[in-house]
Amino acid sequence: MFHKILRAINYIFGPEQAQAVVLQVLHSIGYIPAGRWLLHKIYAVEHPSLEREVFGMRFKNPIGLAAGYDRNAFAFRELSALGFGFVEVGTITPRPQMGNPRPRIFRLDRDSAIFHRTGMANRGLERAIDRLRRPHEGTIVGCNIGCNAITPAESQAADYLRVFRNLYQYADYFTVNISCNPTLKSHTCGAVERINEILAPMIEFRRGQNQYRPILLKISPDLTDSEVDAVTDIMLSSPLDGIVATDSTASREGVTSLPEALRRSNTGTISGAPLTQRSIEIVARIYERSKGAYPIIGVGGLMTPADVQAMLNAGATLVQLYTGFVYEGMKLVRESCRALIREEENRQ
Repeated sequence: MFHKILRAINYIFGPEQAQAVVLQVLHSIGYIPAGRWLLHKIYAVEHPSLEREVFGMRFKNPIGLAAGYDRNAFAFRELSALGFGFVEVGTITPRPQMGNPRPRIFRLDRDSAIFHRTGMANRGLERAIDRLRRPHEGTIVGCNIGCNAITPAESQAADYLRVFRNLYQYADYFTVNISCNPTLKSHTCGAVERINEILAPMIEFRRGQNQYRPILLKISPDLTDSEVDAVTDIMLSSPLDGIVATDSTASREGVTSLPEALRRSNTGTISGAPLTQRSIEIVARIYERSKGAYPIIGVGGLMTPADVQAMLNAGATLVQLYTGFVYEGMKLVRESCRALIREEENRQ
């Protein structure tokens, strides 16, 4: 029933408004006694073969929700109850950020894609703390963190550190979002140095804590192969715990349903099916270069259970959905989990 409601909301409202309505509906269900339990009972697929031990944590299944959907940590517990193995909230910046004027999210149905130009809109650190401090046992929550758009390059490390320090006790892992940072679009020698400058204070802060929180980097699909190698080498040479590959793409190549005004725009990125092949290629490259020694969260263009399986086969330890969830709802999570169970049973 909720799957039908979700699809109806997505087609009645504009993409961003539909997302807000879905989150509000889920949030309201969370206030109903046993509401989250009922969601879990109806939609979640559980099986021992789906469980994964990653970062010292037990994931119920390897399929998570990517950052960008629940930007303000509004309904992460209810989203988890629907059957996601983990939920990543954000991107969260120190100060609230209005983002770009609306409309700023557009469905590209013929391409099974979404065009985004939100400008990392979010309600800021304080609101995230209010939400994440609520009990969420049994829900693995990642925080995708960034810097404010107006923050100068020399102060960006302080922005990342501020969010990291203040959310440290409330999140299970952190994703440092460098793919949306316009000053780090390429991973040249200078950019690699800057990435290390952003990571160093967080790693130092973590050393003094009683609890260990994994730190991952989220990278763009628009990197060249040599740039992918460079960022992988950062992981190999530092206490970084893994990589999230990839974010949405600035490329318009192969996209046929993008209005000409948006195609000419210098802002905005595309997620969904146009990303599938490149995202899987990048994950495979990272896996090969790191010899499979580090967890990789594969994301980008996972629209079908076959896409999910291909990403895991390429070397991803976990995967995340965004556009596939917008188009298919929990059907995609449920069918992907069942496909993974069948795959495991066929091996035995």
